[in-house]
Order: sequence, then structure tokens, then C-alpha cells
Amino acid sequence: MADKDGDLTARIVGGVAALAAAYVTRKALTLAWTKAVGKEPPADPEAPDISLGEALGWAVVTGVGMEVARVLVVRTVHKRFAPRRHRDIKDLPV
Repeated sequence: MADKDGDLTARIVGGVAALAAAYVTRKALTLAWTKAVGKEPPADPEAPDISLGEALGWAVVTGVGMEVARVLVVRTVHKRFAPRRHRDIKDLPV
């Protein structure tokens, strides 16, 4: 399988960058949750001693936060490694 126009490279680097971003984002979200709520986020949201609101709140925060980080990192990597597919109008011959 040939590396067509840097697409394979962008996918591999994007995957590795997404994993790194997930790790950093998870740490940042845990720190922010601890500062905002005053206790550690729920490790097991299904535990009976965790309130439903706290479990749902942590699920929403981590879900949205992780996905936003992943999308931003993967898009940045693809912009960097993928070739330009469309030319600017000013680059077209007259």
C-alpha cells in the first residue's frame, strides 16, 4: 500500500497525537473537576454512593472534552501533513 500524498503519514501521526491529546486532556479535566467540585471525579460512575447528577456531569464533561481535543488535534495534523487538495483562486492561471 503506497503512501498516497502523505495520507497514511497523516493518519498515523494523527492517531498518535490523538492518544497523547486524550491523556493530557483527561489529566486537565480531572484537575479542573477537582478544583471546581472540591473532590476527585467519580472513578466508577455506577457505584451507588455516587449521585446521578455527579455521574452524568462527569460523563458529559469527559465526553465533550475528549472529543473536542481529538477533533482539534487530528484536524491540525491533517492540515500539516496532508497535501493541499485545492488551490487558491489567485494561484490559478489567467
